[in-house]
Amino acid sequence: MPAIPALRDYLLTRRSVGQAFLAEPAPSGEELETLLTIATRVPDHGKLAPWRLVLYSGEARVAAGEALAALAQKKRPDIDAASLEAERRQFLPAPLVVGILSAPRAHPKVPEFEQLISAGNVAFNLVHGAYALGYAAQWVTRWYAFDADAAALLGARPDEKFVGFVHIGTPTAVIEDRPRPDLSQIVSVWQP
Repeated sequence: MPAIPALRDYLLTRRSVGQAFLAEPAPSGEELETLLTIATRVPDHGKLAPWRLVLYSGEARVAAGEALAALAQKKRPDIDAASLEAERRQFLPAPLVVGILSAPRAHPKVPEFEQLISAGNVAFNLVHGAYALGYAAQWVTRWYAFDADAAALLGARPDEKFVGFVHIGTPTAVIEDRPRPDLSQIVSVWQP
């Protein structure tokens, strides 16, 4: 396979654009189908497709935020008004949010952990796909990714867990890069 300099340069400079800086439009129609196809083209030992995607767009984003605020208030009766408003805005302002669920399947040769990693790859491919189509994205996990009641409210089935939510839209700002890990601190060479 020949080298792909543009892909190399993208991977060397990729950075998330926070959901506060994502506006209309988002992919839709054929473009959305292409994005979802890119997202699900990941390592998948056993061809199990151990993941599922839930789309939140339009007014569904507002409804999801209202439902999260109500749940947060039920779980924390002392929650203040500003925190409730933050809950209402969890799926805003990005015009499209995709929830990625780990949906493991029983398999004698493919452990659940490997299937979870495959779901994580779907989330990151979704980010890459958004950029490939000229959009920007941010992969986030918040309390509602880990809370069983919230996950069910947002579309998780029994035995499924969210690995995150990818917010997608058109970037409204250029985001400064952040410091990256020093390779000398995180890479070692195994020696027998």
